[in-house]
Amino acid sequence: MGAFLDKPKTEKHSAHGEGNGLRYGLSSMQGWRVEMEDAHTAVVGLPHGLTDWSFFAVYDGHAGSRVANYCSGHLLEHILSGGADFGSGPGSVEGVKDGIRSGFLNIDEYMRSFTDLRQGLDRSGSTAVCVLLSPTHLYFINCGDSRAVLSRDSKVGFSTQDHKPCNPREKERIQNAGGSVMIQRVNGSLAVSRALGDYDYKCVDGKGPTEQLVSPEPEVCVLERAAEGDEFVVLACDGIWDVMSNEELCEFVRSRLLVCDDLEKVCNSVVDTCLHKWEIR
Repeated sequence: MGAFLDKPKTEKHSAHGEGNGLRYGLSSMQGWRVEMEDAHTAVVGLPHGLTDWSFFAVYDGHAGSRVANYCSGHLLEHILSGGADFGSGPGSVEGVKDGIRSGFLNIDEYMRSFTDLRQGLDRSGSTAVCVLLSPTHLYFINCGDSRAVLSRDSKVGFSTQDHKPCNPREKERIQNAGGSVMIQRVNGSLAVSRALGDYDYKCVDGKGPTEQLVSPEPEVCVLERAAEGDEFVVLACDGIWDVMSNEELCEFVRSRLLVCDDLEKVCNSVVDTCLHKWEIR
């Protein structure tokens, strides 16, 4: 468990933007944690000629902010430089999925070379939940227990699945790597079974990067965009999902959008509401 403050820090970092027919808002708050370890990415119009693509991500750091902060600035470039076909021809969807997976594995291996991480001076790690939007598809990307939810036709149309040590598939990998799941944690310590960083859990000899106690491999799900039905996507860390279900959060956001067009304010309202829910638990 991380350390907590005597009272929460409620100052927010919030922003908004638009482009490619999209509008977005974001909000982050340290809350009860001793250190702000979360980070985010919001890019409308991608490099390498992908001007009609967009990318959004939330990184929930733990044991420090080093990995989350680096990923917020560099995960996208690792994905785009993964050699995948990001065009619109036949088979490109599978090519994009391959590029996303390669990008995650590459950035995880790249960060391992950082002196502070290699020498164990920094043991931080981070989840990553992202949505990559092409003109025709939504690529939902998840590694860890942050979550993305799509509201479509006034209901939850899709949700990523959390990577928890107790999940049968995750537990099998952990045990095959010589580890155990105790108190719903990897070796009784780490609450997520997939993450970037966390190199203390990625040093089992004879096992590949996706076979370690903690895997950096993302789960990628692709949906065709529905111009009429798609309403909004929410990306958030477990500080939100621990106190609101997918349905509750979508209903909350939908109700706010009926009376407020400012997405930044809507995000701030979500954060404030969840902090209050934490306090009365």
